[in-house]
Amino acid sequence: MFASNLDTALIYLKGVGPKRAELLQKELGVKTYGELLYHYPFRYIDRTRFYKINELMPDLPLVQLVGRITGKEMIGDKHKKRLVAKFTDDTGTMELVWFQSLKWVEEHVQRGSLYIAFGKPALFNGSFSISHPELENYPRQSGITGNLSLQPIYHTTEKLKKNFLDSKGLQKLIQYIIEMHINEIRETLPAYILEKYKLMGRKDAIVQIHFPADTKKLQHAERRLKFEELFYIQLELLYNKQLRSLKFKGQLFEAVGDKVNTFFHRLLPFSLTNAQKRVIKEIRLDTQRGIQMNRLVQGDVGSGKTVVALMSMLLANDNGFQACMMAPTEILARQHFASLETLLSDELVKIAILTGSTPKKQRTLLHQQLEAGEIDILVGTHALIEEKVKFKNLGLVVIDEQHRFGVEQRAKLWQKNNVPPHILVMTATPIPRTLAMTLYGDLDVSVIDELPAGRKPIETRHLYDSQRLRMFGFMKQEIKKGRQVYVVYPLIKESEKLDLLHLEAGIEQLRQEFPLPDFQISIVHGKLSNAEKQYEMQRFVEGKSQIMVATTVIEVGVNVPNASVMIIEHAERFGLSQLHQLRGRVGRGAEQSFCILMTGNKLGQHSKTRIDTMVKTNNGFEISEMDLQLRGPGDITGTQQSGVLELKVANLAKDQLILQEARNTVIDIFEKDPMVESPENALLKQYLDRRLRAIAFDKIS
Repeated sequence: MFASNLDTALIYLKGVGPKRAELLQKELGVKTYGELLYHYPFRYIDRTRFYKINELMPDLPLVQLVGRITGKEMIGDKHKKRLVAKFTDDTGTMELVWFQSLKWVEEHVQRGSLYIAFGKPALFNGSFSISHPELENYPRQSGITGNLSLQPIYHTTEKLKKNFLDSKGLQKLIQYIIEMHINEIRETLPAYILEKYKLMGRKDAIVQIHFPADTKKLQHAERRLKFEELFYIQLELLYNKQLRSLKFKGQLFEAVGDKVNTFFHRLLPFSLTNAQKRVIKEIRLDTQRGIQMNRLVQGDVGSGKTVVALMSMLLANDNGFQACMMAPTEILARQHFASLETLLSDELVKIAILTGSTPKKQRTLLHQQLEAGEIDILVGTHALIEEKVKFKNLGLVVIDEQHRFGVEQRAKLWQKNNVPPHILVMTATPIPRTLAMTLYGDLDVSVIDELPAGRKPIETRHLYDSQRLRMFGFMKQEIKKGRQVYVVYPLIKESEKLDLLHLEAGIEQLRQEFPLPDFQISIVHGKLSNAEKQYEMQRFVEGKSQIMVATTVIEVGVNVPNASVMIIEHAERFGLSQLHQLRGRVGRGAEQSFCILMTGNKLGQHSKTRIDTMVKTNNGFEISEMDLQLRGPGDITGTQQSGVLELKVANLAKDQLILQEARNTVIDIFEKDPMVESPENALLKQYLDRRLRAIAFDKIS
């Protein structure tokens, strides 16, 4: 999308050179003029207001004043010097202070000259001062940057600042690029789209995003660039979806046969919810269209996604196809396998499991049975994508927690059959609508938004450390009723030692409160071997221990219907979606379940918002919307690697309307011009061709 000069390496830009070019690449990931040009400001400082010295207050943020330097003095010895200048306007005098770059300030800041001083005022002994102010000659010189009434502030790093590439330094480099190459910025959106949405031209938008003439022009520039960014993401996603439906013919699942009917009428131990029925119907219609299904099923923990996946796999079996289910961890794969075995009878289908720890002899036999078509449903981990794993006739692939797998890993499963199998993706992480449109925009989305009958909503309470005795009393009360309790501690890599200390101190306290032989405690953390973890978890599953103390292990999906209390220690250190996932580990049975969030007595604003949200609602989608606003998309999904969410200017939490406009525009385009071949869409066709070439090149290299 860049004109050729914008592809020039930054080493050739005035004021950069080899060292700074290397730093800019390492610290900001920018290598060319164009990439630096698209390093947009993240906020702006309003420089329209000028203060007088007698208007200054200590709680003011950044201020600017016009005054004259009336005196300069170097204070201190050679080890600790500072330069102090007297700065005067018609209302009073204050000090400007420098501790660094003293020689430069001494030479360039002239006594008697008028300056604009900009910085944070501080009050000391009744007098105001500004340390390391930005100084500009007054009046300002005009240039491409105009009067800079809105001063751009750029993301930078400590290393860049040490090399004079603070926000001001980056601003200067970007100004050079705009001055030299302004006319090489090409339009990327067709004229009819610009006209329809009254969008600013691209060249003007890039100038105004860096150096806005006023607030209105800045808003127009942001809207234009946000639309473009979201539009091209949607264009690529929906084009790929279109290509797939044209290119990949899907297996036809025409019959609902004995396997589905037997399971539904004889083996299913509960009634399906209306939401489950709706999603199964959507899958049934997808598999009759003769094109490859690509559907995402979202549903909270415990909403019944496994049964939906199982009925879809039985539908494949009824039509003469095999099915497989891939999970991101061995424990999760084993849990799925155990759930399916519990629901199915041996006579109905042959089900098997394949993981990294499957013994060689068993694995060899399994490979043979799979190729001979003797296995109907195979559950497993990444082991499923190995080349040795060959199916006789794979018709459906179910992928659990898709964001934990790379694109290439998923694609390998498609290649297990001549006609690509249908794809059903499941996630227990509720995804906000805007994120689903962006992250999974090429998939059809189904939502299971109803819990099975008889499930009581989990009651969530917030207790402070000072209320710990109350928490112990509640645990004893529930254990007396025959229930079991989880106690979860955070485990964050950067502070692993500290977390382990918290865990060990917590266990000591629990042992004093819940002594042997009356109480048994299972302990699971990352330092244990897999066999030790398995043994401790099994004790809890079988009810031999009443309390399970754990770090991250609960995420792996232990299913204990008798566990009715989830206590989360240091809850302020968990993200919202993590807290919600952990809470979903209880409430699996018919009894009332509880989640207790333990925190320190002092909470920051974000932590308080997270805890309050958890207490207020059990709705995963409400929680995910709040999480998106607090943390941003990459953190929620762990999908920064996908490339889809590296947004430079758009914000999915705030720009939902623009995203919807962009998506609707793309849908309209494909309805009128399915292969994007009309002359008015030439720019779009060029972009798609370039992207497809780039993806092909990446695969080769």
